[in-house]
Amino acid sequence: MILRLITIGLILTSFIIRAQNIPTTKKNTSHHFKDVLNKNKVLIIPFENKMYMSEIDYYINKEINASQQQIRYELKDGLSEQLYHTLKKRKFFPTDLMSDTSKYIKELKYIYSNITYDYVKTPDQNNYKPPVKEKKQKGTQQGEIIAESDDESKFMNTRVLNPALIPYLYEKYKAQYYIFINELDIKASAVNPTDYIPENAKRKIIVHYTVFSVDAKEINSGIAETDADIKINMPGKIIKNYFSVIADTIANRMIRQINSRNTTK
Repeated sequence: MILRLITIGLILTSFIIRAQNIPTTKKNTSHHFKDVLNKNKVLIIPFENKMYMSEIDYYINKEINASQQQIRYELKDGLSEQLYHTLKKRKFFPTDLMSDTSKYIKELKYIYSNITYDYVKTPDQNNYKPPVKEKKQKGTQQGEIIAESDDESKFMNTRVLNPALIPYLYEKYKAQYYIFINELDIKASAVNPTDYIPENAKRKIIVHYTVFSVDAKEINSGIAETDADIKINMPGKIIKNYFSVIADTIANRMIRQINSRNTTK
C-alpha cells in the first residue's frame, strides 16, 4: 500500500513539473496579438471643411435636396469610412475620427490647429520621396523679370507644425500610422447650374493625402484620383463606386512603403 502511494506521488510530481515547463499558449498568443495590433494600428484624420472643393453640389442637391454643408458632411464621412473598411480588409486596425464627430470634435480642432498645408509637386509613386516646399525662382530675359513656369502636377500636402502632435496622438490611440486626408476635389467640365449636361462632360474625383509613421516621418503622400460618371449624383453611389477605388489606392501605396521601410531596416 505504501509503495503504491509512493508511486502515485512520484507520477503526480512528474506531471506537475512537466506542466510547469509547458509554455502558456494563451499568454503568448495574447502578447503576439497585442504586438500585431500595435504595429497595424492606423488613425484616419478627415479633411477640414475648408478643404472641400466640389463643382457638382448643384447636381447632388437636385437628387437629394440637401444643403452644401450636408453634402460635404456625407462625402467627408463616406471617404473616411471607405478608407476604414479598406484598411480592415488588409488586416489593419483603423480608428476613424469621423466615425463620431461629437466624440472627436475637440481632437480634430486640436489637430487642425497644429498643422498647415504646402502646395508642392506631386511625388512619383514609383520612386517615392517626401516632397519639399520649393522657393519660386525668377530669372531675367531681355531685361525683364520672368517668373519660372511650373506646369508640373501639384497637391496639397500636410505639414505638422507642432512636433508634439504625433506623440500626443500616439499616447491616445497607439497608432503606428496616421493618414491625413488633406483635401477632396470633385471637378467637372460642366459646372453651370443648368439642366443640360454636354455628352462629352467629364468628372474627376481627386483626394490629396499624407501618411505619417509614429516617428513623424512622411512615408507616403500625393493624390489618388478616379474618373466619375456624370450621371451619378447620389452621394451613396459616389462613395461606393469611387471613394472605394481611392481608398484602395491610398492603402496600397501605404502598404508598399511600409514593406519597403521594413526591408531596409
